[in-house]
Formats: sequence, structure tokens, C-alpha cells
Amino acid sequence: MYANDPELNGKYLGTISQDFVKVADIIYEAAYQIKKRGISDYPIFPMCKENQPIGALLIPSGRLQNQWNYYASFLSEFVERGLVDVELSDDFKAAYKNPEEYACLFVIDPEFTKFVFIPYPED
Repeated sequence: MYANDPELNGKYLGTISQDFVKVADIIYEAAYQIKKRGISDYPIFPMCKENQPIGALLIPSGRLQNQWNYYASFLSEFVERGLVDVELSDDFKAAYKNPEEYACLFVIDPEFTKFVFIPYPED
């Protein structure tokens, strides 16, 4: 499918961060609601520039002057789709960072497809 770059290059992280800061408040609220409603303790937000089938579209590109589309999903969907191996789901849970401090993004791009935990901007 996509080649995975083992290192997150600084320029790429900058591009993701600049876009994420525009949508961070909505992502934060969505993660809170996913947890509060008991849907999942592991919200995941796929982001890509093209349409993709994982999760539900939360923020289309351009809505907040953002370049990426953001979707709302959670760990069980990733396991069901075979994107996270069921035997490795405990490892994923152990690596998952506090969703009140970090957004779990699943970046989908032809040059880079990877989970990225990015801190929410401080006010």
C-alpha cells in the first residue's frame, strides 16, 4: 500500500503540526466525546488529503483553512480492518498516550503512513 518511513522527518512533522493546530480544538472535543460516551478509550484520528474509508469524516479539508481531511475512529475499527493486529492491540494500548494531552493521528500519505501522537497546543 504505502511505504512507511521509519523516521518522522522534521519538515513532515512541521507540515502536520501546522495543519493540526487549526483543528486541534475539534479533535480534542471529539476524543473527549468518544471516551465520555463509552465508545472507546482509544480514539484515533486518520488524516489524509484524499478521501479514505477509515472512520467518519470529522473535518473536511478547507473547512478551517486546513489542508488535510480528518476522520474520527477508534482502536476497535483498526483491529476489525486488520490495520492493528489483534495480538498487538495490547502493545498499542500500552503505547497510547493520554488522550487529554495528545491526539492519536493516523497519517495517510503516499510518502508516509504512520501513527503519530501530537500534543494539543497550549492556550
